[in-house]
Amino acid sequence: MSLQSAIPDQDVIDDDVTGLSCIELFHRSLGGLTASGELWELNRSTVFHGPRGYLDLRTVLLDEYQDRLFVGGRDLVYSLSLDHINEDYQEVYWPGTPSQIEGCRMKGRDSTLECANFISVLHSYNRSHLLACGTGAFDPGCAFIRAARWAEQGRIFKLESQQVEYGRNKCPFDPNKPCASTLVDGKLYIGLYTDYFGEDPAIFRSLGDHSTTRTEHDERLLKEPKFVAAHLIADNDDRDDDKVYFFFTEKALESEGGSTAIYSRVGRLCANDIGGQRVLVNKWSTFVKSRLLCSVMGPNGIDTHFDEMEDVFLLQTRDHKNPEVYVLFRTTSNVFQGFAVCVYHMSAIREAFNGPFAHKEGPEYHWAAYEGKVPYPRPGSCASQINAPPGIKYRSTKDYPDDVLRFVRSHPTMYQPVHPRHERPVLLRNDGKHNLKQLVVDRVDAEDGEYDVLFIGTDAGIVLKIIIIYNQESETLEEVVLEELQVFKVPTPIVTMEFSVKRQNLYVGSRSGIVQVKIHQCDMYGSACTDCCLARDPYCAWDGVSCTRYYPPTPPAKRRFRRQDIRHGDAIQQCLGQHWNDETFTKTVEKLLYGIEKNSTLLECSPRSPQAKVLWFVETRNMKQEEVKTDDRVIKTELGLLFLNLHRMDAGTYFCKAREHGFIQTVMKIRLDVLEGEQINSIFHKDGEEEKPHKMPCQVQAGNHPGTRPWYKEFLQLIGYSNFQRVEDYCQKMWCNEKKRKKNKVTVNKWKFSNAQERKMKNRGLHSEHRRTPRHVLDT
Repeated sequence: MSLQSAIPDQDVIDDDVTGLSCIELFHRSLGGLTASGELWELNRSTVFHGPRGYLDLRTVLLDEYQDRLFVGGRDLVYSLSLDHINEDYQEVYWPGTPSQIEGCRMKGRDSTLECANFISVLHSYNRSHLLACGTGAFDPGCAFIRAARWAEQGRIFKLESQQVEYGRNKCPFDPNKPCASTLVDGKLYIGLYTDYFGEDPAIFRSLGDHSTTRTEHDERLLKEPKFVAAHLIADNDDRDDDKVYFFFTEKALESEGGSTAIYSRVGRLCANDIGGQRVLVNKWSTFVKSRLLCSVMGPNGIDTHFDEMEDVFLLQTRDHKNPEVYVLFRTTSNVFQGFAVCVYHMSAIREAFNGPFAHKEGPEYHWAAYEGKVPYPRPGSCASQINAPPGIKYRSTKDYPDDVLRFVRSHPTMYQPVHPRHERPVLLRNDGKHNLKQLVVDRVDAEDGEYDVLFIGTDAGIVLKIIIIYNQESETLEEVVLEELQVFKVPTPIVTMEFSVKRQNLYVGSRSGIVQVKIHQCDMYGSACTDCCLARDPYCAWDGVSCTRYYPPTPPAKRRFRRQDIRHGDAIQQCLGQHWNDETFTKTVEKLLYGIEKNSTLLECSPRSPQAKVLWFVETRNMKQEEVKTDDRVIKTELGLLFLNLHRMDAGTYFCKAREHGFIQTVMKIRLDVLEGEQINSIFHKDGEEEKPHKMPCQVQAGNHPGTRPWYKEFLQLIGYSNFQRVEDYCQKMWCNEKKRKKNKVTVNKWKFSNAQERKMKNRGLHSEHRRTPRHVLDT
C-alpha cells in the first residue's frame, strides 16, 4: 500500500491553512490538483527546527533509558522528548571561542559553513553524563554534558564547561569529513581523519584506563577510507574476547589491472588490544579487515558490484551475539547505476576472519591465499582465555610473540570476502527516482511469520517503507512498497535516522531539522477489509470492523477474527464472510468535478497499493462500462487520467479501478461536467453588464504586503488556462469571501469569549477592567 503523504512542517503560514476550503472550491470548479488538507488530520508527525529555525544536524543519540533524543548540530546540543520532540526541549549552547573562529577564518576556511563548533560525536558516557565532541572551528574539543533527572532539581541539561579538553583523535577537524564511533566501557573507539588537512585516516581508542592506541600510518590498513559505522559485537561470553567492528569504504590495493577500485570493508579489532611490547607499540596488534560483497549479475554475464557503502544497521536478534547486519550500498558503474541492500549473518563475517589471509609475493604477482605457516596464537585473535594455548595465559597483547605481530602487520586483509544472505541483494533500486541515504530495519511478527520492515531515507526527504518477502520454494524475493512518506515539505537529504521500538516512532533528521514519524497508521489503509488485506502491512490487520494494529496472539487466548495475509495479500480469501456488498468489504469514493472546455483537467485517482494496476472505465449511454482509450489528448498518469484539451463529449461518469492479486475493485467514481464558454461568462457578469477592470486582491486592499500572492495563482500558472483572467477573477472572489468569513468568525469568537469571561469575573466579584486578557486571545 502507498501513502504518498507530505508530512507538514511547523512553519506553514496562516494563508495555507485558511486556503484549504479555497483549494476545495478550486478543485471542484476547475478539475485541479487534490487538496492536501487531510495531511493535517493524520496526526502522524512532529517536526523540530529549534528556536533559531535551524539545526545543521550532524549526529543523533537515542536514549531509551532517559526517554530522550539528543541532537548535535552547529554550536548546539538539544535534549528532546522521545514522545513529543517539539515540547519540553532543552539546549546546551556551545559555540567556538572568538579566537578559534578568528583562527579558522585566517586559515581560509568558510566562516559560515566551517568556522563553528559542529557537534560530531555524541555518546552516553554513564547514566548522568553524555560525552560530546565538536569540531571547534577546526580546533576540536570534547566535554561532558550533565543530562539526568533529579528528584529535587528536575531534568538537568548543562555543559561541564570547566572540563572541556582538546579533542584531537576524538573528533575530526573538518565537519565535512565522515567519522564513525562507539563508546565501550568508558573508552571511545573512533574512525576519523586525525589532522587539520584530512590526510591522516586512523582508528583511535582514547579515554579510559588504556593508553591511546591507533592504526599505523600504512596504506595497507586504510587507504582514503570513508567511515560509516562502528559497533561492539561480542563473539561469546568471554568479555576479553569482545571485538569492535568498523564498516567503511576505501581504495583497494588488491584490485587487479592497475585500476583503483573502491571496496566496502568490515574491519575488526579486539577491545582489549593495547599493542605490542617491541613491535606495534601503542598500535593495534589485532586489526584485520575483509571485503563485503554485494553484487548482481550484469547483462554481459559479469557481476556488477555495489561498493559504495551508504549506511549500516544492526538488527538485534534474540541472540545478542549474532545480530543481522543490513548494509545500504550504491554503485557508480558505467554498466549499471543504482542502490542495493544486502544482509550479512555474523557467522559469515566470522568465517571470513577465520579463513586464509590475502598475500602477494611481489609487484608482479597476483593476490592469493596465504599458504605458509600461520603463527600462533592466530593473528587478529584477542588475548583471552578462549584463545590461549594449553598451559599459557596471555594477560594482554603485549605478551604476544613478535612473529604474530609482524604477520598481522604485513597481512591485514583476509582473502575470502563476506557473502550476503541468499548470495544477492534483498533490495535493488535502479529506477533513478530515489537516491538512498539512510537505513533502519524493524523485525515484526505477523500472522504468517516474521518480516523485516525496511525504512529507507532518500536525498529528497522521502522515507520508503518496504518489506521483502522470500519465497523458499522458488528462492525468489518480492519487494513490497508499503508507504512512501515525504517527511520534509521542502525536499532535503536525510542524514540520519533512529528508531524507537518501544514507541514505534522513527526520528528522521536532515540539516534543517528532525521529524518524529509514527511508523504505522492502520486506519490510513481505508475502511474496507480488502484495502486492509491488500496493504500487506505486517503492523496492521482487519479485526472485523476496521483496519487496526496487529498484535500476535498470546496463548491460550486467540483472536480468531484477525484477517492478515502478508505473503500473498489474498483479499478474496481473507475477506470471505464479510459480505460482498457491505461497506466493510469494499467502499467506493464518489466525486463530482467540473472542467472548463478547451482547458486541461485531471481526474485524480491513486490506489492505496503501488503494486495495483489502475484501469479507467467510462459509462456509456446504455449504462455499460468501457475502458477509456488514451491518445495524445487523453493520457494516463501516476496521478490519474489527464485531459490536455477538454471536449464537451468528455462529460460523463468515470470509474477508477485497481487490479491486484486477481482482485478488482472500484476505487473511485467521478462524474465529470464540462463547463462551456457561455457558462463561464454567466459566473462573472450579469446580463448586459460590461466586463469590469481587474481589482487588486482583497489581501492587498486590506493592507497586507503587496508582494504576497494568493495560493491559487501558482496553480493557474502551472495549469495554463486560456481564459486566465476570468478564472483568476473567480478564484479571487472565492478567496476574498473565504477570508472575510474566517475573519468574521474570529471576531465573533472573540466577542463570545470576552462576554463569557466578563460573566465569569462578575460572578467572582471582580471588575472587568482588572481582569487579565488570556494569552491566546492576545496572540490572536
